[in-house]
Amino acid sequence: MTPGPERFSLRFRLPWWAVALAAAGCAAGVALGNWQSDRAEEKRAAAAAVQRVALRGEFFERFTVFLDNKVYRGQPGFQVVQAFRTTDSRHILVNRGWIAAGARREQLPEIRTPAGVVALAGIRLERLPRAYEPSAARPAGRIWQNVTVEAFAAWSGLALEPWVLEQHSALDDGLARDWPPPDLGADKHEAYALQWYSLAALSVVLLVALGLRRNAAPAR
Repeated sequence: MTPGPERFSLRFRLPWWAVALAAAGCAAGVALGNWQSDRAEEKRAAAAAVQRVALRGEFFERFTVFLDNKVYRGQPGFQVVQAFRTTDSRHILVNRGWIAAGARREQLPEIRTPAGVVALAGIRLERLPRAYEPSAARPAGRIWQNVTVEAFAAWSGLALEPWVLEQHSALDDGLARDWPPPDLGADKHEAYALQWYSLAALSVVLLVALGLRRNAAPAR
């Protein structure tokens, strides 16, 4: 009598620690993917809430500091932060734009400050980006590692509004104002989220692929 074809059955067999490891990888991938998705939503919400501001007034040239360690198109330089007095006598801190550093650090770049009343437009920021510095560090000279409204007000003696204007309007001052969009990084966070979700799915696929075993049984 000729034996019939073999029949196969599938069985799932893996040690408990492998199942636990795959479950942990899947949970971590989902959690990190959700976190990155939330960060993307936060940045898009912040971009939608951007407040555009238009002002008229004049700059205080004597109240100017240089925000250090700002690189633009691979070239080191500074962002020029200057006080601005509006026509209704308010004082606003303005980030005017970027300028290249000189050949020597102690030689500050020359900036052109428009004289008289000018029209400014830009977006309102709660604060300027902050870089790490020792907590005990104090601004010295006109090159600052960080610029805050409080520190600038104490240095200048001006009563400043509690926000900063990022200048977007063009002036003939030679400064670069190629600002990053407010939602910068949202697409990057979404790409990271996809990678983490893919890792979670891969953990499940590998668990199934490695755990399934084929057992042959002769046909009757």
